[in-house]
Amino acid sequence: MHALRSKGQVLTVGALATTCVLLPSPAFADRGTGSSDTSVNTSAKRSGHTLESRITYSGSARGSGGKSSGNVTPVGNWTPPACWYEPVSAAEFERKVEGEYDEVVNDPQQPNYAKSATGQFRDIYKDGKYKDYNLDEADEGSWWVSVQNPNRLDDPAAFTCSELPFWVLNGDVPPVKNAVTPQVLAELAYNRITLPDTKVTLAPRDVTKVNLPTWAWLGKATFKDVSVTASLDVAGFDISATTTAKPVSLKLEPGTSDAETYPASGECRLNDDHSIGEPYAKGKAGETPPCGIKYLRSSGDGTYELRATITWAVTWTGTGGAGGDLPDGTFGTTQDITVQEIQSVNR
Repeated sequence: MHALRSKGQVLTVGALATTCVLLPSPAFADRGTGSSDTSVNTSAKRSGHTLESRITYSGSARGSGGKSSGNVTPVGNWTPPACWYEPVSAAEFERKVEGEYDEVVNDPQQPNYAKSATGQFRDIYKDGKYKDYNLDEADEGSWWVSVQNPNRLDDPAAFTCSELPFWVLNGDVPPVKNAVTPQVLAELAYNRITLPDTKVTLAPRDVTKVNLPTWAWLGKATFKDVSVTASLDVAGFDISATTTAKPVSLKLEPGTSDAETYPASGECRLNDDHSIGEPYAKGKAGETPPCGIKYLRSSGDGTYELRATITWAVTWTGTGGAGGDLPDGTFGTTQDITVQEIQSVNR
């Protein structure tokens, strides 16, 4: 294993950073498309000494392309990794570097300093510290290269994985922080989870009366665990992790301060049968709902926007029996509620 830390190499990093800003690079992996409950191959354009991720996602993953993300909002200020390191085979690394070198040096519009920096980078691996990209040792190890989270390219943290590509022997632990692990995969899978839109069932439905309790519930059939699996199988390095979100509670926000919630916190917990609240039934009009709202003022000619936010507990399991908890996530939807005055009849 080698780390490139000499004074001359640090200067090369600075020159390469400038080159990375100026130059687009050819794709390092084909861009795939995907949708919910299918496989998604991540690939975002990169340049210089960064890699396009070979991580794939399956399960309830959203969208197509490298910039896709799910709809879970983590509780607190936690975020998935902004950058990490992944392995790539010697042959692929050689093709990437040589391809970018040819593209830059043969482009008359590129400035000389960009061509020089690209040449310096190439020399490290072709004729310098390493020889011919370690192709003769291809079965003994792989190159590890930095990857930036495509959803956080404007975040300074995405540029903290600043080590130049380095060689790691098979079975050795990469000597850097943020080398991809099952936990890193789990955290990235978290960012891909797509939770279902869930409309709360109400009674009365859509139109209610002032001071009349409105019952709210979600049946157990609508409340299911949601999972995304992130996998990386490159150059003999094969790991995966599955991140699972399980619904635990529903929070009701009436859309006005002139309302009361049941319970008073507005947070309805999951029942033993995985439902939330209790369906309204004839004869319960005088009872207090276990989950619901009472509006104290009419919505007039408009409506109140009831927001129903579900909190999901998130856990993960991965290669080698690893696993644990990740921050809870939330996802909310809104629905319009009309609140009318109770009409009285004068005799």
